[in-house]
Amino acid sequence: MHYLFSTLLCFFLFVDFIADPSENKADVKIISFSDFDGMTKKASDKLVIYNFWATWCAPCVKEMPAFEKVNAEDPNLELVFISLDDGRKPERVNTFIERRAIKSPVFLLNDVDFNSWIGKVNADWSGAIPATLFVKPDGSRFFHEGELNEDELKNLITKLK
Repeated sequence: MHYLFSTLLCFFLFVDFIADPSENKADVKIISFSDFDGMTKKASDKLVIYNFWATWCAPCVKEMPAFEKVNAEDPNLELVFISLDDGRKPERVNTFIERRAIKSPVFLLNDVDFNSWIGKVNADWSGAIPATLFVKPDGSRFFHEGELNEDELKNLITKLK
């Protein structure tokens, strides 16, 4: 009887350990435009890529694996995803991150007055997504509006380095 109890106890502890949802839960950080602006001005010795996207944007979702792959292959890159989803519903972004196993940092930009900050990211940005801001180690910037496939992204990175 003692053996059966010990075995069952070990089994349930093991199952609980494996199935602990807190281990795999995403916790997207909600930021303001001011927070984002500060991030882009922070010194880095890497090419930092800020990709603007949303869960409802099919081209955004389509390009994410290429960004993740290129980032994983190049230690001189830093990738940050900036979600433009509804800031009142971070659980939507968290669920998306978990299901897609996104490894790069994801922030939810909760600043609904898009017209006040879009031009500050890039004067020519229409506000359409996907869009990507590249910040070089010297602080200079390059902006791309539209979807990028893996080859286009790699070529762009090569030109910017």
